[in-house]
Amino acid sequence: MDTAMRARLDDLVATHAELEMDMTDPEVLGDQERYTATAKRHAELSEVVSVYREYQQLLEDADAAEELAELSEGEESASMQAEAKANREQAVGMESRLQVLLLPKDPLDDKNVILEIRAGAGGDEAGLFAAELERMYVRFAESRRWRVARLSASENGIGGIKEVTFEVNGGGAYSVLKHESGVHRVQRVPQTESGGRIHTSTASVAVMPEAEDVDVHVDQNDLKIDVYRSSGPGGQSVNTTDSAVRITHLPTGLVVSMQDEKSQLQNKEKALRVLKARLLQAEKDRLAAERADARASQIGTGDRSEKNRTYNFPQSRVTDHRINFTTHDLDGVMGGKLDEVIDALQAQEQTQKLAALTEG
Repeated sequence: MDTAMRARLDDLVATHAELEMDMTDPEVLGDQERYTATAKRHAELSEVVSVYREYQQLLEDADAAEELAELSEGEESASMQAEAKANREQAVGMESRLQVLLLPKDPLDDKNVILEIRAGAGGDEAGLFAAELERMYVRFAESRRWRVARLSASENGIGGIKEVTFEVNGGGAYSVLKHESGVHRVQRVPQTESGGRIHTSTASVAVMPEAEDVDVHVDQNDLKIDVYRSSGPGGQSVNTTDSAVRITHLPTGLVVSMQDEKSQLQNKEKALRVLKARLLQAEKDRLAAERADARASQIGTGDRSEKNRTYNFPQSRVTDHRINFTTHDLDGVMGGKLDEVIDALQAQEQTQKLAALTEG
């Protein structure tokens, strides 16, 4: 391990100890906001500190074994030398893990998520695929014991959706789901296809960190709020009051409409949450573009030629084209078993960060 890395780790150990002391300070205990921030930072450092201590212990044990080997003879000396070697090899193996733990963390990773799915090219089949993607993400979230709530949906009447927006609440939801943004492509024979030909359809997924007031300040003077009467599929009236809400953010032109609730106030609150999430994501994308970050989350146009991931039903194959990852457990993936592909995407992100750190 190089000197700079060791010094950085030593600083984190000292900071962790200071935070531990602060958490017992009556002044900090009496300030809920300060205590929460202190406890959160303490928890964030706990893993890297624990791994570093284990690393240090291995090196100390190796030194002790080498000293005993010098004082011993024959088989006992050889045994001590072997133990020292094993400890040092284990410690060296931990250095890459420590390096990953030291990588700068995306400040948005701990956020909850607002996820939008829109049917793209492919007509009714695209709408059916979009509905299947929603079920896939809901099942995945439920497997993690995260809470999911639909905010709005526009259905096409045959079991598909034109677009849907829902929120996912759970620890680190954004860090897990953020790479799902992009164009998802399905290849299969539609139920309406009599000739048995395989069609290609798409759906766009946008994963946005849910914004808090501290993240995004929205000036009420920048908002144009319209209310109108909600209507269901085919113009069917949902209710007889002007409860639907359309909010336009004048500086950016972003528009969010919400009509699923019977209360105008509830629709307004939901629309504001979605608007703030979109504004936060837009700012994130702007900063990423400034850094020429090729991984900026862009959902694309939904054209058939665009693709982050392809779901090929005839071959029971799912391929993520960004990392050349393929699995033939299509049923499992569509049933919410996304861990394997998400783990691969997160590993790629870490590799890119390490490469950037080395180049820097």
